[in-house]
Amino acid sequence: MVCIDVHHHFFPADLNKEGSNEKLGWKTPPGTLPWSPGVSLRAMDASGIDIAILSLPALSMGSVSEENRAVTRERNLAMSSIAQQHSGRFGFLGCLPFLDDIEGVLKEIAYCFDELQADGISLASSYGVGVHATYIGDDKYDAIWAELHRRKAVVFLHGAMVASSTPTPHPFLPIPVSEVPNETFRAAAHLVVSGRKRLYSNVKIILAHLGGTTPSLAPRVSVLSRHMGCPLTPEEILEDFKSFYYETALSSYDANLVCIDKFVDPSHILFGTDFPAVSVEMAGWYTKNVRDHYGPEGRKLEMVFGGNALALFPRLQMKQDIK
Repeated sequence: MVCIDVHHHFFPADLNKEGSNEKLGWKTPPGTLPWSPGVSLRAMDASGIDIAILSLPALSMGSVSEENRAVTRERNLAMSSIAQQHSGRFGFLGCLPFLDDIEGVLKEIAYCFDELQADGISLASSYGVGVHATYIGDDKYDAIWAELHRRKAVVFLHGAMVASSTPTPHPFLPIPVSEVPNETFRAAAHLVVSGRKRLYSNVKIILAHLGGTTPSLAPRVSVLSRHMGCPLTPEEILEDFKSFYYETALSSYDANLVCIDKFVDPSHILFGTDFPAVSVEMAGWYTKNVRDHYGPEGRKLEMVFGGNALALFPRLQMKQDIK
């Protein structure tokens, strides 16, 4: 049984030091940073993971500039190099310049797929700061979605590190714990009610952390957004929420997995860990829950751990065939 981790982070030099997330209140576990491919390979071997798909941590701040484009290109070249040097162990999702740079984004999408053979693209839930932040379903990003739709791209959507309008309730509940899952839901809901999930249906979108609060709030959106003027029916809204893919990182617990089993087709559930933002032991707690939940259904366990990802990422299937 192949195991593919679709939520596994690449840390570039400017983020690659212990404590780099402390301003967000997050304590990076000892031993995960500074990160290198070797750190991930040791964790993968210890956890029984065959392939990890690298993605940059969700970064929503930036500017429209040549410098931003250059930094993005450097990061994509680094991930591509890692995937080539460790063939069969890593795939990668290309990152993009600050999303308001439409021209730069479209050029980088082409470079990622045509030159670097990326497995997909990673996006944050919104881009910008405070009142100037824009969710990814906004009208101004239509050209980007149209291109991803044309390419039938896989997109990994991760909630941005956005602070709430009120202070975090407790030091034990910093932004990554209490806000990021809600941001994933907001972006997913925005794509649905704006009609873009349906319009650009060729794009296969993976929601991080089982979609955060998406499965429980989707029925609320289906009726109340219709009431607020959404042209989609409640059934169509729910249908579009069910068309996302959902990965298990930091969210797999029996009650949550029962919920996602009821909500989406089994082929839309993927395995993830969020390493190295968390330790092998922390990720292992959730992995055990996946095994315990799907273990009695051997075929479904195989689908969640790797079969569904192989269907979603054909290049990984080719690597498995070569092996």
